[in-house]
Amino acid sequence: MVLVAALVVGCSGGGGSQKKLDGPTYGAISIAVDESLKPLIDAEVKAFEGIYTNASITPLYVSEAEAVKLLLDDSVRLAVLTRKLTQEEKDEIVKQRYKATESKVAKEGIALIVNRNNPDTLWDMAKVKKILSGENPRQKIVFDNANSGIVRYVLDSVLHTDKMPGNSYAAETNEGVVDYVTKEKDAIGLIGTSWISDSDDSVANRFLRSIRVVGIENKGDYYKPFQAYIAQNLYHLTREVYITSREGRAGLGTGFAAFVAGDKGQRVILKAGMVPTTMPIRLVEIRREAL
Repeated sequence: MVLVAALVVGCSGGGGSQKKLDGPTYGAISIAVDESLKPLIDAEVKAFEGIYTNASITPLYVSEAEAVKLLLDDSVRLAVLTRKLTQEEKDEIVKQRYKATESKVAKEGIALIVNRNNPDTLWDMAKVKKILSGENPRQKIVFDNANSGIVRYVLDSVLHTDKMPGNSYAAETNEGVVDYVTKEKDAIGLIGTSWISDSDDSVANRFLRSIRVVGIENKGDYYKPFQAYIAQNLYHLTREVYITSREGRAGLGTGFAAFVAGDKGQRVILKAGMVPTTMPIRLVEIRREAL
């Protein structure tokens, strides 16, 4: 009798070096993530792995540009970004005989932060544009990375230009932005709001004790990047979060993307201070009136 053993090697859009076939709730993969979304994705991975104990997801926290490059190079099957892929990028994946699928899972704000001793925390959009365009060279504008989603958003949606001013500085991470603003009185920082929105997170609470968050004017009132104001489109600086997959089958990337878009994953987004996009949210108005 001759026994023939068949070895099945799974390689489906990213993770070409993997030898084991994974499924929606088991296996091991790496995913590329815009670094500004680290608090959210850390929480999502923790929740997912807590339920599916045979799954292991390793987030690679990089700039937005690097996350897209890893996806196009077939180094990862899944990327978490704050923009959709361009048509050219989608065509590149099609050339490799795969297809990019994108799911919008959240909406968040970009917070402007200043030093704790800076009394000026109420700005209108005209002032925001003047400051971010480098009008006052004494004010250092601090962001995470020159290739980050935050910088791309500022250039495309606020300044409508292709280059940050000379008085801007890349701190490499959102944590680095907060540390810089904490030490420099005239610094203005830009960070993702998930870094300061979760009241149960020790890092968020530490950051809030060391900086101040700017409120931006809208129709006579000033709004900070709180969840309710983002949901009602009252806070101006907002962006959407997408999970983009090139997975050609129902693997672990597909399972994780479905989890984030589902009820449990959307509740994680809600707790992180961001706005879920695939489940309804309830806004509660609290009236502070004497009884």
